[in-house]
Amino acid sequence: MTGSRVVALGHHQPAKVLTNDDLAAMVDTSDEWIRSRVGIETRHVAGPDEPVDELAAQAAAKALASAGLMPEDIDLVLVATSTAIDRSPNMAARVAARLGMRSPAVMDINVVCAGFTHALATADHTVRAGAATRALVIGADKMTEISDWTDRSTCVLVGDGAGAAVVEATDPGQEPGIGPVLWGSVPEMGHAVRIEGTPPRFAQEGQSVYRWATTQLPPIARKVCERAGVAPEELAAVVLHQANLRIIEPVAQKIGAVNAVIARDVVQSGNTSAASIPMALSKLVQRGEIVTGDPVLLFGFGGNLSYAGQVIRCP
Repeated sequence: MTGSRVVALGHHQPAKVLTNDDLAAMVDTSDEWIRSRVGIETRHVAGPDEPVDELAAQAAAKALASAGLMPEDIDLVLVATSTAIDRSPNMAARVAARLGMRSPAVMDINVVCAGFTHALATADHTVRAGAATRALVIGADKMTEISDWTDRSTCVLVGDGAGAAVVEATDPGQEPGIGPVLWGSVPEMGHAVRIEGTPPRFAQEGQSVYRWATTQLPPIARKVCERAGVAPEELAAVVLHQANLRIIEPVAQKIGAVNAVIARDVVQSGNTSAASIPMALSKLVQRGEIVTGDPVLLFGFGGNLSYAGQVIRCP
């Protein structure tokens, strides 16, 4: 067995931007109400001609270009999404077709907001076991398509987008760039975050999620650091699922990452579910806020009251 590492990142968001004032003209809300409760200012909205697989493929193409790779260099495609309306072909297969890949293994992973960190761990395990040499891991969601635009408690939260990472095996003797995953769920609380019905609609019990996230997740995140052999104060960045600024800030503080950059992409992008972590990470790298080799905590949580986290080294 060998280790694996993230070698490149990419992200993509639709051009259309919806502001809080735009929402105030659609539903009983205001810019002040939204900012004070969730910290969001804007979100990107995909149109009818921008399906999830297009968002995913755009982000994937940027990650491949950053890595200096061709589509045929990839032998595993994992797409984390909970907004795939069709069952087959799955999103991973659609992305592979859009990019002109040869014969990769293609799998979707639905763990909602914790999807990307689950998918990244799966890619790491697959590469470590020798079942793949190079993987494309994508988080992509079109949350606006499953939102009830008359429900101000949820429609103000969501946005659309995708983020992607290229994962490959480390060289013999090289330190792994993806640390051990710590993952789990609270099955009896699955009702707290739901995407159900025909057509499917997103709903959640906001206070239940807030209490769970701010009290139960910080000690789990510290255990992720412990497994990786990295103290919280050594972290260069913390990239939590971008659910709500009022969750991100207290959780990050309780982790004890006093020297870390805290990703706050939720302010400009809203809650993009599985896309939120890779998008936020890609932007931190693009802006030069973290550099190659920096230890970064990734921690996804939410749907199914699931969670998964690992410490990676910045590509």
